Amino acid sequence: MRRALALATTLALTLPATALGSSVEGGEEEKFDPSHEWLLHDWIPIHLGPINLSITKAVAYLILGSLLTILLCWFLMRWRLKTDPDRRQTVGEWVYEIAQTQIAEQGLPTKAIGRWFPYVASLALFIWVVNMIGFIPLPLSDEKFEVFGVELPTLGIYAATSTLSVTLTLALMTFVFTHVEGIRANGPVKYFKSWIPEVPTVMYPLIIPLEVLGQFMRLISLSVRLYANMLAGHMLILTFIGLMFVLEKVILAPLVVPAATAFYIFEVLIVVSIQAYIFAALSAIYLGSAIEPEH
Repeated sequence: MRRALALATTLALTLPATALGSSVEGGEEEKFDPSHEWLLHDWIPIHLGPINLSITKAVAYLILGSLLTILLCWFLMRWRLKTDPDRRQTVGEWVYEIAQTQIAEQGLPTKAIGRWFPYVASLALFIWVVNMIGFIPLPLSDEKFEVFGVELPTLGIYAATSTLSVTLTLALMTFVFTHVEGIRANGPVKYFKSWIPEVPTVMYPLIIPLEVLGQFMRLISLSVRLYANMLAGHMLILTFIGLMFVLEKVILAPLVVPAATAFYIFEVLIVVSIQAYIFAALSAIYLGSAIEPEH
């Protein structure tokens, strides 16, 4: 079983890299560049004035991630529930308990858990699923290959959360919800007043801009942390595998493939879950601090 898993992992890493190693277009060979994986081309152009709503590779992964998140939650927590839970239902209850005790209850006040638990739990599961499918070779690629004259997309690995616009949008949702809920729970005057610590009046011109900036830094912190971690992981994997194609030295395979496999396993087993947890947990904390600023 372990050998089969190792072989599958190696193939999963090698197949996308083979497609990226070089492509022939117009008789010229393009050199491998890992950054090309993050160039988003319009698959279905949709432009409303200056607004680009086109379907791209990132959008396709987000749609797939949304569908899989819904199916996963339904399968684990809604389908054929029993008084005596089986293994599937036990996993669903375990996931639910983690989302409740380790995410919602750690950041949200008791009175707000019923309102905001669905949001932070959905956020954690959605980010986890999108991160995870980013490490599964899928035929959602701009690269093509021919089979009997028919062009088909190559297998590739790509994480939508390694695109800053995606993580920034997720962070913007938490940012807006935080301040809307803070105003709803406390009123605008009390809420915005809670931003300012008790300091001498003469220091207000310095403290107020810093506190306002700190609120916007939360937005940057949420989005950049997730984006940077997922981008770095994919770049390392693609760079290690691509190295033997750039140097055209297959003899490097015994060195680069194990290194890429190690990073791959580390990302899948640790980084994917940690980043989903951190994003959801911080969202809960920000919401909780807005609802009860005194805490």
